[in-house]
Amino acid sequence: MNDSSWGAPQGAGYWGTPELSAAPAGPAHDVRDAQQTRPMPNVPDVPDAGRDAVDRDDRDRAAAHVSGPLFRDEMPQEPMSTPLPPPPQKKRAGRDLRAAIGVGVGLGAVIGLSLFIVKAVFVGVIVIAVVVGLWELTSRLQESKGIKAPLVPLAVGGAAMVVAGYARGPEGAWTAMALTALAVLVWRMTEPPDGYLKDVTAGVFAAFYVPFLATFVALLLTADDGAWRVLTFLVLTVVSDTGAYAVGWRFGKHKLAPRISPGKTREGLFGAVGFAMVAGALCMEFLIDGGAWWQGLLLGFAVAASATLGDLGESMIKRDLGIKDMGTLLPGHGGIMDRLDSLLPTAPVVWLLLVLFVGSG
Repeated sequence: MNDSSWGAPQGAGYWGTPELSAAPAGPAHDVRDAQQTRPMPNVPDVPDAGRDAVDRDDRDRAAAHVSGPLFRDEMPQEPMSTPLPPPPQKKRAGRDLRAAIGVGVGLGAVIGLSLFIVKAVFVGVIVIAVVVGLWELTSRLQESKGIKAPLVPLAVGGAAMVVAGYARGPEGAWTAMALTALAVLVWRMTEPPDGYLKDVTAGVFAAFYVPFLATFVALLLTADDGAWRVLTFLVLTVVSDTGAYAVGWRFGKHKLAPRISPGKTREGLFGAVGFAMVAGALCMEFLIDGGAWWQGLLLGFAVAASATLGDLGESMIKRDLGIKDMGTLLPGHGGIMDRLDSLLPTAPVVWLLLVLFVGSG
């Protein structure tokens, strides 16, 4: 084994001392003699088998001590592999369908029983839906934007609006709407003026958006065949939403309004129109006194348009508020307002077209 393998510098002896320091200076002791006569360390004799075992132990210890290559150039070059694309995922609905169907069936049973047994009970159902919807809307406004729309005058005025529309017709509904707006203005005066304008503006908007539009459902009920008119209104709206969901989920590729509601597609809109027009023709032919199938086609088209716009309108509100749902009261659906979004703007459309087609009855 060479001395240099132990790391000794040139010009030094085995133990690290100068080579000429061990012998006196003179001609008889030159450098070559000093190198030839220096003592070597005693190395015990090791049998070949034992030496092999020692060498293996040294290699094992070295391998254990050095867990990787000493130099960057010694890094193993692994072949480049192209990552496999992820497997295609199956489309899934965004909500719990079992819960949504169960809640839908339960609501349908309550509405159907109250609608065809005692009309006044159905008016009470409308009032409850309006009050809960107002509570959800005002709560989300305050949580997200700090807007304090007064709930008490809205709830009282909203209930009065629905009852007045059922009892006194459109004039009663408009009168109650005006009084509710005035009550909102006065009620907010009991608090500091900071934010007064935005609070009363939101309050008047809430009064129009929820109870006033819902009053047209009560106006539908006042006709002689009022129960069937309300049923037609509900069936067409539900069929429109169902057609949009089914066709859009299966065939939807082109976004309808990606900045407002990315899940809605043009194909879904066509599905809503087609389903609603067929349902409208059937309802006008078999449920509405004096109705005709072609009127149902027009009614179905109008319902699909108003229901889609209403859905987009509430999606716009929720995006502005930074929320997904207005509430959590209905499992699989969200809140009451998440179910009223397409119903509220559709109610005046259906009421007006039915008045034009078959009269106020």
